[in-house]
Amino acid sequence: MRTNACSLIILSVVIFFGTSSFAQNIEYYKNIVETTSNKTEKLFALDSIISIEGRKDIDQFVKNCEAYIEFAKELDSVEAATKKMIGLSYTLTSILNQPEKARRMIDELLARKYKINDSFLLGSLYLKRGGANYRLDLEEATEDYKKAIETFTEKDSLYKADAYLFSGQAYSNLGKFVPAGENYRKAFEYFEALKDYEYMVFAQQGITTMYSMNGFYDKAKEEREKNIRKLKELGLEKNIPIMYYNQALDYKKMGKKNLHIEFLLKAYDYIKNDVNNHIILADRTYVYSKLIGYYIEEGNLTEAKKYFDLVQKNHDPNIKDLLYKSHYSEIMARYNLALGDNDSALQFGETKLEAAKTMRYEEDIMYAEELLSEIYASMGDYKKALNFKNSSQTLKDSLYNNSTANSLAYYQTLYETEKKESELIAKNASIQLLEKDNEASQRRLIFITFSLILFFGLVFLYRNRMQLKNKKILQEKFSQELLVSQEEERKRISKDLHDGLGQQLLLIKNKVVRSNDDEAKNLVETAIEEVRGISRDLHPFQLQELGITKAIEMTLSQIDENTTLFISSEIDNIDNIFDKRQEINIFRIVQESLSNIIKHANAEASKVTLKRNLNSIFLEIKDNGIGFDFSEKYQNIKSMGLKTLLERTKFLNGQMKVTSKKNQGTTIEFIFPTT
Repeated sequence: MRTNACSLIILSVVIFFGTSSFAQNIEYYKNIVETTSNKTEKLFALDSIISIEGRKDIDQFVKNCEAYIEFAKELDSVEAATKKMIGLSYTLTSILNQPEKARRMIDELLARKYKINDSFLLGSLYLKRGGANYRLDLEEATEDYKKAIETFTEKDSLYKADAYLFSGQAYSNLGKFVPAGENYRKAFEYFEALKDYEYMVFAQQGITTMYSMNGFYDKAKEEREKNIRKLKELGLEKNIPIMYYNQALDYKKMGKKNLHIEFLLKAYDYIKNDVNNHIILADRTYVYSKLIGYYIEEGNLTEAKKYFDLVQKNHDPNIKDLLYKSHYSEIMARYNLALGDNDSALQFGETKLEAAKTMRYEEDIMYAEELLSEIYASMGDYKKALNFKNSSQTLKDSLYNNSTANSLAYYQTLYETEKKESELIAKNASIQLLEKDNEASQRRLIFITFSLILFFGLVFLYRNRMQLKNKKILQEKFSQELLVSQEEERKRISKDLHDGLGQQLLLIKNKVVRSNDDEAKNLVETAIEEVRGISRDLHPFQLQELGITKAIEMTLSQIDENTTLFISSEIDNIDNIFDKRQEINIFRIVQESLSNIIKHANAEASKVTLKRNLNSIFLEIKDNGIGFDFSEKYQNIKSMGLKTLLERTKFLNGQMKVTSKKNQGTTIEFIFPTT
């Protein structure tokens, strides 16, 4: 948000007098506030105080603004109150983290919006309430931004552009990527027309962030590189470090440690060469925090201290921005933990978690809980360490699952939209032709018109169908890429659990054994088994060790032994037919099909048949459960199981057939070509 620019424009109506000495006499105005019974005079004095003092003392600034707004309302000067509220809302929402208070005060003014004749003021109220609701209720925020867009006129195009940009961010966080993309595009167009190149790049960056959020790291990198080139062309290098920082975060999520540090250092190089301090403190701190974390993980405290000293040198304790506070607290926690000062580390770790929860940033909450798990483990409080580790893992899985579901919904929506548009165009073209055909008295005109419509219609429909085809190809490509990225992420998480948490738990177990605490020993052993089970579920290492045929047989055996479902099977050897990615998808098809049977079919028995034919593999999974109406099931977007099976089948260039009736069981057949 362009807070500085906005503040200069809309902070308040300042009444100037003839002499500068009078305008600067702050004590004079304070005396008027305390002594006068004239509300208009008091209002003027408060406005003068606010203008002179600015935001030097945030709490006093808020107090003065609140008093001004109340006096203005008593005078029935709703527009004057609105102007001051617009200047106050950012402080309440983003600095003091009091969005509820900001929303309540704005609601009181909007209740009298009939008194506001200025479209800019009314639109700004909706815009600011959207900012408050962004922290409280994203759905409400999108409605506020929509009202702001509708209220602003073209002379307010800068603020309309802001509303589109913030709306895109809100929709993106809701997982509604189609309207998010539309709003980002409109914001880009407005900023481009205004020649506001910096914010034009920010709008484009919103789309880049959507790619990153959903695991399309290559696409995000491609778009980010375009943005960096554009920033260099425009002389806006101050924004480049945060681009490299975001790219570094993507590489970390991908498990590419070398590239992670490479891009963090690229960001640092820009900061180091910024002699005029154009790069804001928050961006500097974000980069320093990850550099410190990286070098601590590598055991290089000397290098970590280098960046820690920079943080301490530049730290401003008066900054109340919660995101800055979160990053700073993480730095202090990790550095103190590395030095062995567990008490200080715990204090800062708790501060980070509190800030993350206040902001409602789930990813930041996850990182804070991981940090606290490490701190408690270092303190020997293994029960709390395990609780925080489990909580962070649950949140990580939830974020990943939500991202996956939202991505599928996004591309499904794109595909369905294109399909409907194509059908509508075709129907409209047919109607037009029929209407013309009924005009017998104008045969010559019909012939000419028909020929033209037919020609251009065919051209248009051809282009539309090609676009639809390309979109479908894109969707299928996306789905395949998503399946691959899913497995890579599962493998990474599984490895982290096995190598990270698993090893920590083994160390804890060894310490507990020496303490002769049987209860703690049993607790840790249970946790180890749970971690191993989760790790195996996330990534089937038996595929690498035993091959796909034995892996499937082992899975069937485990389900048969550990559930009430009786499983029979006929399994041919299909080793060395498919590559590793294909094998994992066949394995997942079997695994997910049986999981669906256990969860939903209420079946007593199931049979799995896997046959190797000349040019194909035939897979059949049957159960004697309650069955379902396939058409209803598939159309239900919440039922992702069958759709995921279909996507995996497409990845294998195979075919899938479902036969099911209510109370008559279900049969799913797959054919996978081998040539």
